[in-house]
Amino acid sequence: MRTRLLGISLFFSLLLSVQAQDPTIRMKTTLGDIDVTLLQSVAPNTVNNFLKYMNRGAFNNTMFHRSVRGFIIQTGGWVYNSQFVKIAADAPVRNEYQLSNTRGTLAMAKLDGNPNSATTEFFFNLADNSANLNNQNGGFTVFGKVANDASLRVMDAIANQPIINFGQFSELPAYNYRGGTVQAGNIILISSMTPLEPLPVPSITPNGVQVAAAFGGGAKAAPGSYLEIYGSNLAGASRGWTDADFSGSVAPITLENVQATVGGVRAFVNYVSPNQINIQIPEGVPSGDSVPVVVAYIGASTAATNIAIREYSGGLLAPPSFKVGDTQYVAALHSATGKFVSGGNIPNVDNDPAVRGEILLLYGLGFGPITPNFPPLGGRKATGQTALTNPVTVKFGDAEAKVLYQGLAPGFIGLYQFNVEVPSNAPTGDQPLTFIQGGEPIAQKLTISIKAAQ
Repeated sequence: MRTRLLGISLFFSLLLSVQAQDPTIRMKTTLGDIDVTLLQSVAPNTVNNFLKYMNRGAFNNTMFHRSVRGFIIQTGGWVYNSQFVKIAADAPVRNEYQLSNTRGTLAMAKLDGNPNSATTEFFFNLADNSANLNNQNGGFTVFGKVANDASLRVMDAIANQPIINFGQFSELPAYNYRGGTVQAGNIILISSMTPLEPLPVPSITPNGVQVAAAFGGGAKAAPGSYLEIYGSNLAGASRGWTDADFSGSVAPITLENVQATVGGVRAFVNYVSPNQINIQIPEGVPSGDSVPVVVAYIGASTAATNIAIREYSGGLLAPPSFKVGDTQYVAALHSATGKFVSGGNIPNVDNDPAVRGEILLLYGLGFGPITPNFPPLGGRKATGQTALTNPVTVKFGDAEAKVLYQGLAPGFIGLYQFNVEVPSNAPTGDQPLTFIQGGEPIAQKLTISIKAAQ
């Protein structure tokens, strides 16, 4: 069985580039306010990681726990509310070193020998530390800079406080310390962090959730289907998932701090950008006419937008570029060559109609359960051959075709493959292609070009 997949990247590869804005926040400290510009355009993952903690209040009453004269002051590790409590950390963020560690910049702290270990702790560079910090442990990621001179003076004031050895903190800056027992008033705190301007809240546009447009679009989907979600402030970066985002063989449920749920079940996040994200519906989502879809980004969630979920709701690969006038052509491939079928009128596609008796490859989403049912439809690449539990019937015009294979496409996630033999009695020319499942044709009205065998 051939599994040639040339051209399927029409849907699975999206390349967009969006410039992120750099927000400014205010840290209210024991010694005054420090305004910080977060460099989201330079270190988007690190800034998003930082904002995630900030938005949920994890940095409220965080203490400056380390001070090294002429070098750095460090915070983000512990909060103090009559006792020292370590801040609970999420998964570490990957290193994004780009900018030099110069005076007034903020950078992430991390474990020795592990450049991708940063979580909550960060530090202010009191001097130009580029010769040191730019060159060790993969470079320390600068993600912010002190925004004004008044804030720099507060930074320096904290750095000029006495430094004492106190319990687990060997370099603790202590405000107004005169010796003896350390008092609560000696602990230098960041009582709160707030944006100087409201941070954008993610939102989904009206009717902004649909099945992937290259597979028919529409407002009915099934477990395993991919959804396109349109809106604003949905993410701070633009990219699709890569192998590095997978946990073993399982696709990510968080990408660039973006998460989504369908019917309350965490979805797999395939692609993110500020105005569009793509997700794959996991198994376990209940069927219904109004199943809520919610997107969350750095702690803020959209209002729910509903979509209908069915056990199966199939759509074939038929991208907008294959639509000529009012006619939507299916993106079928000749199994022998991997070239697209065309009667010559699809832009940038060679004239190469289907031939009676040949085997064509077609691809789809949302055709429902398969057997064996592992790997599951959601979040894992298909391996080996599977079969639809609700098989399809295929017609070219009025001629019923032989379906040689109908199951998941090996090596892809949630993509179905159909190996179909063009009937020997299929009518020639542009003909309707009909897929019937459960006694009903799929919603798409598709056309394919056929010629007689030579």
